[in-house]
Amino acid sequence: MARVAGRDARIGLYVWDYAGKMELLRTFWDAVAAVDPAAASLDEGERFPLCDPDALSPTAAVAGLRAVDVTAIDVPTIFADFADLWEPFLGGQGPAPSYLLALDEPTRTAVRETLRARLPRQDDGSIHLVARAWALRSRA
Repeated sequence: MARVAGRDARIGLYVWDYAGKMELLRTFWDAVAAVDPAAASLDEGERFPLCDPDALSPTAAVAGLRAVDVTAIDVPTIFADFADLWEPFLGGQGPAPSYLLALDEPTRTAVRETLRARLPRQDDGSIHLVARAWALRSRA
């Protein structure tokens, strides 16, 4: 972006905080690692280290961006119940769902039940999580 933007252009982007406050995926991959330690390398928090403000800011500076400012954007993600949270994982889109669909049924069930046990539930059965993105503002 720095290369093609006009002089002094504003540049913005965001990345999901896979290793931290992208709580759905963080809890998912922690559950996976508990069931299948060999799958730990698939964790997006490990695979995408740029998705962290301590890595994002210096990377932007090296790319030639200036006046770099990184801010957290927290989005509440509320699921009516565990089924509301789990069913999208079975669609096969993205790293987590693709991993699940490649499992045999007993292992998939173990991941599901481990995840279920680790999630916080409200009295009504709903699950309230945070999805954090790191937003970067800068100038070319």
